[in-house]
Amino acid sequence: MYQLSHISKIFDGRIVALDALNLKVRRGEKVALIGPSGAGKTTLFRMLNLTIPPTSGTLVFDGQDVSHLHGRRLREVRRRIGTVYQQHNLVPRLPVVHNVLSGKLGSWSIWQAMCSLIRPTELNLACEALAQVGISDKLYERTESLSGGQQQRVAIARMLAQNPEVILADEPVSSVDPALAAGIVKLLLDLSTTYLKTLLMNLHSVDLALAHFPRVIGLKDGKVSFDLPAAEVTDEHLTALYSGGRTETIEEEALNRAEHRSAWSCQPHLTS
Repeated sequence: MYQLSHISKIFDGRIVALDALNLKVRRGEKVALIGPSGAGKTTLFRMLNLTIPPTSGTLVFDGQDVSHLHGRRLREVRRRIGTVYQQHNLVPRLPVVHNVLSGKLGSWSIWQAMCSLIRPTELNLACEALAQVGISDKLYERTESLSGGQQQRVAIARMLAQNPEVILADEPVSSVDPALAAGIVKLLLDLSTTYLKTLLMNLHSVDLALAHFPRVIGLKDGKVSFDLPAAEVTDEHLTALYSGGRTETIEEEALNRAEHRSAWSCQPHLTS
């Protein structure tokens, strides 16, 4: 599904977020990424969902080189990729149904979007998506009235309404109670298995990654430290991964500045 060859990302001509990274992800795989703060995980995910382009190297998605796509062709590929973020990115004052159906904005016309805002269309789709994440009774509730865990489920339902081929989950459980984290991770794994989606998840929790994913990739200083079946990840691997490392603040600041200037980030696109 993805093939990255010698991918590098440099911000402001000096901050190396990714360094000649090589990576392959097969269709339908379930992969967890772990690593210290500033390892380049968020940069990698924003590159995988085509928010930012690589500085150098080749990014292939489903057999197509997407490193330099623009306009309509870029939007078409983005529709096939759904992202669930740490921050839910919902509209708090809108009912849940509208937030779920915003997953269709990438394929709707402006007229369809406006009409649905007045009177929700494809209501069955929203109901089904909410049923799949276990909160079908929240359809018309105001989104801001829900708990953090329920709002994350709304964000997942929005991604299901989009119906992407790939799910990128970037720290999807960092803003929920630890007791709920395993449930959300398992929910995304179950959904990706049931609907034959490729799933990549960025996790701070090593325990969650090792307990639930067959393949775990350790990222450090913009490079792959290890890429192994979970059962083969040792304490030595983890010690080497988390010793030293860069500060996350530098990477985040560079990302925030780059997103305002990036040719890709200027293109309208949908992420969940």
